[in-house]
Amino acid sequence: MSEPPLWLFGDQLGRHVYDTEEFAGREIVLVESSGALGRKPFHRQKLHLMLSGMRHLADELGDRVTYLRTRTYREALEKLGRPVVVHQPTSFPASDLVRRFRAEGLVTEVRPNPSFALSKDGFDEWAGDRETFRMEDFYRSQRERFDVLMDGDAPVGGRWNLDADNREPPPKGQRTLDVPGPWEPTEDAIDERVRADLDAAGYPTVGVDGPRRFAVTHDEASAALAHFVEHRLDTFGPYEDAVMEQDWAMAHSLLSVPLNHGVLHPLDAVHAAEQAYRDGTAGLASVEGFVRQVLGWREYVWQLYWRFGRGYTRRNALRAHTPLPDWWTSLDADAVTAKCLSTALEGVRDRGWVHHIPRLMILGNHAAQRGYVPAELNDWFATSFVDGFAWVMPPNVVGMSQHADAGAMATKPYSAGGAYLNRMTDHCRGCAFDPKVRVGERACPFTAGYWQWVHRHRELLAGNHRTARAVATMNRLGDLDAVLEQESAREEF
Repeated sequence: MSEPPLWLFGDQLGRHVYDTEEFAGREIVLVESSGALGRKPFHRQKLHLMLSGMRHLADELGDRVTYLRTRTYREALEKLGRPVVVHQPTSFPASDLVRRFRAEGLVTEVRPNPSFALSKDGFDEWAGDRETFRMEDFYRSQRERFDVLMDGDAPVGGRWNLDADNREPPPKGQRTLDVPGPWEPTEDAIDERVRADLDAAGYPTVGVDGPRRFAVTHDEASAALAHFVEHRLDTFGPYEDAVMEQDWAMAHSLLSVPLNHGVLHPLDAVHAAEQAYRDGTAGLASVEGFVRQVLGWREYVWQLYWRFGRGYTRRNALRAHTPLPDWWTSLDADAVTAKCLSTALEGVRDRGWVHHIPRLMILGNHAAQRGYVPAELNDWFATSFVDGFAWVMPPNVVGMSQHADAGAMATKPYSAGGAYLNRMTDHCRGCAFDPKVRVGERACPFTAGYWQWVHRHRELLAGNHRTARAVATMNRLGDLDAVLEQESAREEF
């Protein structure tokens, strides 16, 4: 009796998923579900990446793949006519679907997801009965567990955390970083067919179509990783928190898409970066910063998605009730006056991607100050970003960005005024607003909005030693009443 086929979701396309000792040579099932693709207003380029990855894998594996195009996953498995094996999906809804299929005999076995370094059991052992979590503790355990950047029992260089070395503002007098550009794929006939099929499908998308910028196959991901490590990794660290209007990628790796689509394993990325340090081609601060993002933060977010549970996206500790405005959901960057916010929305519209500081300190910061509903904001991030998946966004958005979980994820809310943006971006010099002005026509909406936000949440912030200083400063503002009145009436950003 032949082994059951292996059904792969669109974010499980790596060789570490299907080309293992257990599954080598096994029949692969891939399903294009029109119902799933059209269920939400995904970014147009996000759909392109998903379909391109699946179709490229089918082309690579040839007759080994059974490729089905149906309205639902159920229709596909019923059409296949044989039970399948599947790895754990990356969301609660997909896991529920697979559980139902298993009860009905369409799925015979559910295996652990192999696209992360740490298993769920390993995380549970580390987490124990904790109710709040610190990423720093988890990150150190990851370094020790996987022997990354270690000298015996000690961290290389004597320090675990080199964040202080990785906070440089944009270099003065430059419009871009002086590094080679990011790796770019070469589109082929498969991409051309995907684009034509999406044009014809009429799915409810956001954003604009554009060239494929990200790796979606194993070979492409390997090339993108090698290019980053050789040409960009050493510069990545110092400027990882900086934002430049004319340099959308800076020195970032752009590996979040192949990592989250499952075509690149995180340990492969981490080991390549560590080898660059060992070889002397990349500095320790840059390598540690990259390892922290991949082996620390990404793994942490994956585990906490499951740990926090199904109701996590409904948490709303700061009682934020403002619906997302139309200009936000439609990615209408031209409707926004504030240069930093307009440029961030433009990046989402044109590429479905901006790096972590525009996400957290511009988009997320603005949303927190204006009190956007956390669940709506979470859904927007998950659908509008090409690397957004259901597991990625809740801890990042609901927890870290909006502090809607009352501190289960992060030790403080991430809100800041115009001074931070003026220091870490080059947007303010070309903006109609002045980051130093709180009241009047030139008042920066981030500066004035920050003080309104501090006033609104002063009791919470005063009780946190990390934010108590902000409340004390607010109490000394002579124009606070004017700031609050202005911001309550503000309609334009």
